[in-house]
Amino acid sequence: MAIDAAEVDHLAAERASAQFDVEEMKVAWAGSRHAVEVADRMARLVASDPVFRKDNRTMLSRKDLFKDTLRKAAHAWKRIVELRLTEEEANLLRLYVDQPGYVDLHWGMFVPAIKGQGTEEQQQKWLPLAYKFQIIGCYAQTELGHGSNVQGLETTATFDPKTDEFVIHSPTLTSSKWWPGGLGKASTHAVVYARLITEGKDYGIHGFIVQLRSLEDHSPLPGVTLGDIGGKFGSGAYNSMDNGVLRFDHVRIPRDQMLMRLSQVTREGKYVHSDVPKQLLYGTMVFVRQSIVADASKALSRAVCISVRYSAIRKQFGSQVGGPETQVLNYKTQQSRLFPLLASAYAFRFVGDWLKWLYTDVTQKLEAKDFSTLQEVHACTAGLKAVTTSATADAIEECRKLCGGHGYLNSSGLPELFAVYVPACTYEGDNVVLLLQVARILMKTVSQLTSGKQPVGTMAYMGNIQHLLQSKCSVSTAEDWLNPAIIQEAFEARALRMAVNCAQNISQAPNQEDGFFERSPDLLEAAVAHIQLIIVTKFIEKLQQDIPGHGVKAQLQNLCNVYALYILHKHLGDFLATGCITPKQGALANEMLGKLYALVRPNSIALVDAFNYTDHYLASALGRYDGNVYPALYEEAWKDPLNETVVPEGYHEYLRPLLKQQLKLSRL
Repeated sequence: MAIDAAEVDHLAAERASAQFDVEEMKVAWAGSRHAVEVADRMARLVASDPVFRKDNRTMLSRKDLFKDTLRKAAHAWKRIVELRLTEEEANLLRLYVDQPGYVDLHWGMFVPAIKGQGTEEQQQKWLPLAYKFQIIGCYAQTELGHGSNVQGLETTATFDPKTDEFVIHSPTLTSSKWWPGGLGKASTHAVVYARLITEGKDYGIHGFIVQLRSLEDHSPLPGVTLGDIGGKFGSGAYNSMDNGVLRFDHVRIPRDQMLMRLSQVTREGKYVHSDVPKQLLYGTMVFVRQSIVADASKALSRAVCISVRYSAIRKQFGSQVGGPETQVLNYKTQQSRLFPLLASAYAFRFVGDWLKWLYTDVTQKLEAKDFSTLQEVHACTAGLKAVTTSATADAIEECRKLCGGHGYLNSSGLPELFAVYVPACTYEGDNVVLLLQVARILMKTVSQLTSGKQPVGTMAYMGNIQHLLQSKCSVSTAEDWLNPAIIQEAFEARALRMAVNCAQNISQAPNQEDGFFERSPDLLEAAVAHIQLIIVTKFIEKLQQDIPGHGVKAQLQNLCNVYALYILHKHLGDFLATGCITPKQGALANEMLGKLYALVRPNSIALVDAFNYTDHYLASALGRYDGNVYPALYEEAWKDPLNETVVPEGYHEYLRPLLKQQLKLSRL
């Protein structure tokens, strides 16, 4: 069944008329030509393998879905070994398989925890086993009763000097480990976080490597109770992951299975700090959070790609009765909702690339025992995780609504994408809690400004406090808003003034903690303003680099301006209330935004093509590269198990008796 060629010809025409080199934009997006080539190769490898099919995922039962996940993970590992893939290639292959499963936590949390917190001897023992999948690991921190408040965890690890063992125990129902991915059915081992107790004293939360299941028959070891916590939001979505529950009944482990890079317990039971600075743990934290920001740009760009392509295919209404209908993408209301999300995808990609650099930089400084930037690094990584994941979750849902009724179908790819992605707003730190951590650091930085201590890194702008508190925006025309220096100063002034206002209000409270508690909503907004400044700054800095390719830089400049002015428009109240801009300047920014949308529109298809996603990865009838949307929707409908029979199961038991009864009672 083919669609009228006229329906999709304009996609090819738009691609041909793009004002930039799409192949070069792919390089700008991916980071290098090599990265584009590797991604192409891995995407094709996955798409061509029938084991990795995705079209039936939402129709599988939970048991079948989980078994399918195990099958895909095993097959992916087989291909990785057979083809001798590099770490970069293996990571991309797993990305394109696109099914949450135990391997995500094994590689993303279990292995990094041992690397970051284990001694050299522990790493030599455990990492080779993990690298070869001779053990499968998860990260058991969150409990039924505590998540973000790690210090409130209740699981205990009590040292027994008689046997040189730790006794791991769950003393209450709420101490049950709850949510760890891979724990429910797959993992053989876990890094378990528990309260270390020795010589009658509680030394707080520490990590322990604990075997959970037999390596012979996978049955739980004595004293270990564990299972899956049940179905989650969505059809397939994150239900392919075996999030688990775990309880310990006085389970004994050798003393050397405490992760001892930062502190140890001696044979006699003495608690000893090592010479390794505890700040080294920040390296692992930065690594995990930069991965989450990178994932945000992937998920957001995927949703935007689907919505932009479908909006170019879908036609509704027209300027005159009986005349040709209008592409939905040509409506200004569609552009004003969709193009900021397109710009955000690029913005998040580039700030994610910068976080990769930051990880390398902070790791080198930590190894040299330079901890001067740790506070600032903590603030920007926590804040970026919070802002990008919240914005991405909201954006995926907005993209679904931008696709109208068809966006509600599983075959659109958007409901499942949302259901898979939205947990990112909670895991690795609830976003509100993380933003309040950022706010605390902002308040501390403001308090130190009068002492002459200069803030560093992404907080360096706060050192320019005198100018930013008094500066006036110089915009007099809409085009003035295209000046990066003007945009940068407006965002700096807004962030600084909001932080200073919060600090002043807190200082009037009876004590600092009461003030922080009362002003927490304002502090959240100040933290968001600071993080949005970082994202805008890193986009502007990206444009100051040498960007090859015909027209690429000009298009990225448009997207940078769209992102900045959209944020200004969305948070106009902040900019006006702090006196950073005038109402007239706000109106000019909005006027310029409309002009920028007009510049983005002719290039929008090519801009999402630059994400370089295969139809297999998008898994969307609406986001197909060829635009053949309606036949795809029609064909997908017939795949549903409900259509396996013409007359539904249950007809003879329920429908037929009802219909016959109605016929007998009818007076017609």
